[in-house]
Amino acid sequence: MSVPQRGTVNPEELELAPGRERENLEGWIPELASGEEIRAALEKAFDFRGDVTLTLKNGEKVEGYIFDRRTGHSLTDSVVRLYPKTGNQKISVSYADIAALAFTGKDTAAGKSWEAWMKKYNEKKAAGEKNIGLQPEALE
Repeated sequence: MSVPQRGTVNPEELELAPGRERENLEGWIPELASGEEIRAALEKAFDFRGDVTLTLKNGEKVEGYIFDRRTGHSLTDSVVRLYPKTGNQKISVSYADIAALAFTGKDTAAGKSWEAWMKKYNEKKAAGEKNIGLQPEALE
């Protein structure tokens, strides 16, 4: 292992680490034909920072924010937990009861990655702005 020469390392580049690529899921309605497709779609729904709409096999629709999922050996043993858009009670829904899933809400975390923040920060710094730092963005 060689030792880098003095002045060859840019410390600002060391602060950046590759992040996870985020998919734009807003408006997506996945096919839920198999158990594996249901599990994969609900994993994405768990990572999504917006509301989803679940259509149950009995025809009922539940819209809300998924905050937890518990996977079991079968779809019947697996549940997704969400805060419904209306009401204040947490709801648990068995994977086996889900007929359809739609990503109907806005992903509140979209574009707010560390990489996006650093890009904006570096643009402001290059433009000569002063007093730039970590400030939370408004939530609309």
